[in-house]
Amino acid sequence: MKISALLMAGAALCSLVLAGCDEVSLRQDMANQPKNRPQSPSEMFSDGRSERPLIENTVARGAIKDDVFNVPKEYAGYPLPVDLKLLERGENRYKIYCAPCHGLQGDGNGMVAQRGMRHPPSYHIDRLRQAPNGYYYDVITNGFGAMYSYSERIAPRDRWAVVSYVRALQLSRAAKVGELPESLRQKVLSSGDGTGGAKE
Repeated sequence: MKISALLMAGAALCSLVLAGCDEVSLRQDMANQPKNRPQSPSEMFSDGRSERPLIENTVARGAIKDDVFNVPKEYAGYPLPVDLKLLERGENRYKIYCAPCHGLQGDGNGMVAQRGMRHPPSYHIDRLRQAPNGYYYDVITNGFGAMYSYSERIAPRDRWAVVSYVRALQLSRAAKVGELPESLRQKVLSSGDGTGGAKE
């Protein structure tokens, strides 16, 4: 009898304590997050605004749309000069990021493809040789088919370096002997089959 009376008294005491508690204090911390909705006032800052001015050397969300390297898919030119340094950088980035699937020669027969993954198309087919430069930049940036986006791995300038190197790979198989510099022309003509992969 004494024990049940004590239990009853304890239960009554607990109910009184809980009744006095604020409902908010019983919630988890994540239920009441200290945040501001867009364009809402804030007492935290002296100007009363929740939105803060841009911090120096930061990029605002959406500002990448105005980036000089970000071009439409139909863009046929280059937003930066193509020189030997850019081609060498493109070759370096290509061998790191692209060659595992696309192969060193761009024929779609990289090591990953040889081990059972889906083969990407060869860069040397007519459809991809005729594709504008912006198409390649877009595919590197956003991915396509089984290829995922490389926007977090390859900087915009390096994407253009890769595009220029892919164009050099394509040219290496489609160049005509007459279009080559004299020193290269002699080298090609003196190679074993007389063509060296170039066309007359």
